[in-house]
Amino acid sequence: MSKRTTLLLDDDTLAAAQALALQYDCSTAEAVRRAVVRHREAVLGLPEDRRQERVRLLKRLFDLFEGHDAEEEVRRLKEQDEGF
Repeated sequence: MSKRTTLLLDDDTLAAAQALALQYDCSTAEAVRRAVVRHREAVLGLPEDRRQERVRLLKRLFDLFEGHDAEEEVRRLKEQDEGF
C-alpha cells in the first residue's frame, strides 16, 4: 500500500532527481522512489523472493539454451550476411 510522504530537497538533490527522471522518462517522484529502492538493494542486497525469482529465471535460460552451439549460430549468421 502506498503512503504519501513529502520530501524537501536541496538544489543539488533536486537537480539529481530531475536528471534521473529525464533518464528514466518518469516523474521526479518516481525517479526518487527508484533511486531509493536501488540503493536499498545495493546496501542490503535483494530480498529473498527477488533473489529466488532470478535464480529460477537463470535456470530456465540454461534449459532453453542447453545443447545450443553458439559457434554454429555465428557461422550460420555470417553465411547469411555474405549471401550463401
